[in-house]
Amino acid sequence: MKFSVKNAAFKDPVFQPIKTLGITTVMTLSLFSTTAVSAKTILILGDSISAGYGINVEQGWVAKLQQRLNQKYPKQHQVINASVSGETTSGALARLPKLLTTYKPQVVVIELGGNDALRGQPPAGIQNNLTRLVSITKNAKAEPLLLGMKIPPNYGSAYSKAFEQTFSNVAKAQQVKLVPFFLQGIAGNNQLMQRDLVHPTANAQNQLLNNAWPQIEKTLK
Repeated sequence: MKFSVKNAAFKDPVFQPIKTLGITTVMTLSLFSTTAVSAKTILILGDSISAGYGINVEQGWVAKLQQRLNQKYPKQHQVINASVSGETTSGALARLPKLLTTYKPQVVVIELGGNDALRGQPPAGIQNNLTRLVSITKNAKAEPLLLGMKIPPNYGSAYSKAFEQTFSNVAKAQQVKLVPFFLQGIAGNNQLMQRDLVHPTANAQNQLLNNAWPQIEKTLK
């Protein structure tokens, strides 16, 4: 039997829990409990882009990641999707310790910061939160991977550049792997973006996976 993505459950009054993929929760939990001991667990800590906003969750890049892992490394890797639409770096900081204790991942993919920037949060604060997320992950003996983001110059080009720089600053200081721009080849292409021009369409999910895959695969080796 192949792994299916396990979606972390939340009791958050604001954010909607992610729906379980096309397999019953009981089957997923049973599969996880019997095979996770020998599998490398990959925790995806993201926002709406990784939660699959506006599309069926089984079409999302995280589900496609599990499918690719099943094909290339059968029965070796379990993906836990702890992504929540609307998530910020501060919200993730509050959730991460329990997620690490519960799932004990070996790899944590951090796809966050976009919502902070859209709310005009200071880049220095975003960088500090990302640094803390990386440090907490390392302290749990897991390997962090940062997925970098960019935003339109709504708050001016200086803010946009400072925000973009936060990811490379953290990656360099903490010596962690970085995907410079997770939406490379997607952002700016209206055919691959939903009507809000913020969230990728279902057709863009393979490109998202391809953007992240080289660095994800490196963490597995």
